[in-house]
Amino acid sequence: MSEIGPGPETQSTESDTAGANPPPSAGDDRETRQWAMFLHFSVLAGWVVPLAGLIVPIIIWQLKKDDLPGIVPHAHIVMNWIITSLVYGVICFILTFILIGIFGFMALALATIIFSIIGGIKANEGEAWPYPGTIIKVFG
Repeated sequence: MSEIGPGPETQSTESDTAGANPPPSAGDDRETRQWAMFLHFSVLAGWVVPLAGLIVPIIIWQLKKDDLPGIVPHAHIVMNWIITSLVYGVICFILTFILIGIFGFMALALATIIFSIIGGIKANEGEAWPYPGTIIKVFG
């Protein structure tokens, strides 16, 4: 290489770079972060329509996983939390017979609301935030 730049022996041709993948555009990253945020917030849909908090995240994940592969880790976090919260719910139901389960249900509801909001905010910032207390990791 000379002092003024690469010589003809090191210059790349157009055919050398034709197979290279272009970097993702900033619009795709913004869209991925936005859909990841919607995915986390969709857990809260169960408070409006019964079972929507279970169905809506699955629908978003399945519709967007091929177009936006960046949402897959977020979908895994959400799905693992849904399965974990179902297990916690069963435990709380059993414990309601000795009145402790009522407080467990309240704690579970509060944790789901808080974790979904924090997860959605972190997803919008581009970070995959695993929910604390997730004991079952089926996905990811």
